[in-house]
Amino acid sequence: MAKWLTHRIVAPALVSSILIARSIFSYKDIFMRELIGFCGLDCEKCQARIATKNNDDKLRKQVADEWSKLNGILITPEMINCDGCRVNGVKTPFCDKLCTIRQCALKNEKETCGACSLLDTCDKVAMIIANNSEASTSLKCE
Repeated sequence: MAKWLTHRIVAPALVSSILIARSIFSYKDIFMRELIGFCGLDCEKCQARIATKNNDDKLRKQVADEWSKLNGILITPEMINCDGCRVNGVKTPFCDKLCTIRQCALKNEKETCGACSLLDTCDKVAMIIANNSEASTSLKCE
């Protein structure tokens, strides 16, 4: 068999493998990016999201107790269900209706606060940026 014919048979398979691999990585990169919240926090690391994804009632209770203490209000384990603030699915009551950062980004049609020209002067996201360098970095990469 001619050498060029062998390459013609192998090459399309190789190209197909490369395209499949690229589409997988692109999907993963896109999905991971969607798990960066409007504020820059990584929803994938959020205990509420982890409890939701693993259907972990013990973790829901721990998160509810911690958030109740931090916020000075009663948060029940039943409220701890969230898929992430920028993806379709369930959200905690705070993230869904009360988070001023999320509401602002949705209203102004911003992918994240990093896409907003007012990021450096915004009082809504300032505390998160000041206290979480990873969130700050995520927003500045936008």
